Amino acid sequence: MRYLVTGAAGFIGFHVSQKLLDRGDEVVGLDVVNDYYRVQLKEDRLKQLANRPGFSFHKVNLADREAMDRVFKTGGFEIVIHLAAQAGVRYSLTNPHAYIDSNIVGFTNILEGCRHHGIRHLAYASSSSVYGANTTMPFSIHHNVDHPMSLYAATKKANELMAHCYSQLYKLPTTGLRFFTVYGPWGRPDMAMWLFAEAILAGKPIDVFNEGKMRRDFTFVDDIVEGVIRVADNTAAPNPSWTGAHPDPATSFAPYRVYNIGNNQPVELMYMISVLEECLGRKAEKRMLPMQAGDVPATFADVDDLIRDVGFKPATTIEEGISRFVKWYRDYHKV
Repeated sequence: MRYLVTGAAGFIGFHVSQKLLDRGDEVVGLDVVNDYYRVQLKEDRLKQLANRPGFSFHKVNLADREAMDRVFKTGGFEIVIHLAAQAGVRYSLTNPHAYIDSNIVGFTNILEGCRHHGIRHLAYASSSSVYGANTTMPFSIHHNVDHPMSLYAATKKANELMAHCYSQLYKLPTTGLRFFTVYGPWGRPDMAMWLFAEAILAGKPIDVFNEGKMRRDFTFVDDIVEGVIRVADNTAAPNPSWTGAHPDPATSFAPYRVYNIGNNQPVELMYMISVLEECLGRKAEKRMLPMQAGDVPATFADVDDLIRDVGFKPATTIEEGISRFVKWYRDYHKV
């Protein structure tokens, strides 16, 4: 198979590309390689991919309509795994236009490319952030998600709505994937696991929000990747029992699906920190702070539909996952 993987220089896109290449598929990677976080890390990921048979790369901005059209015209791919986006809840509070350009305009260009070039299936990254003010746990794809807490979350919900339009109007099969707090080797420097490890090793305090009263469904990147690829290879189909009288948000009369990919085992933030301290062999100095704007106190993924439809449930424990992250972090930084 030949896949387009957007965000190939990013955390999840890099790992998805590696996994596809490992099994003998061809990957056309796409990324703008912007400076949202350190560019060197993105370039180091790309170096891992560059010399692998079956991999080619385009440095393109998703919002550049003409450039994206050229990628689709010349790509020859059958399945699109769209992972590129402007990420981060906190960054969206001060840089809203970056989210509109990448997550709305860019996603429109992806949808148009898929529509006009016979793409068999579009699987794209959504986010657990779409659950916003919802408090019923675990978060279910069958719940309405109409109260986002950040512009980032709103753009991800908008992506799901836009995808449904294209699934309905043009019979384009689309599947949205709501990721829950992904961590692991080659992770993002703006996320808690990296920020905490960096600060602890430097002897600096870590910022612990909401006085530590947070729970997250931390999900190891290998589990995310396995879920992404299984879903991408399982083309979305209409739900024959869907009815407008009782509309199910996760399915449709169109070839449209949404899934959670999470560990299904929320972890207290303070416990995560204690495991990280043990793996690093150092204690953290903790600076307890109030809840940040746009954040939520807890996440918890219901993955029953993922298990039923593609036969997969994330299972990497927080202890194993953090141990593997710390080993990579030490190797990468030579500390």
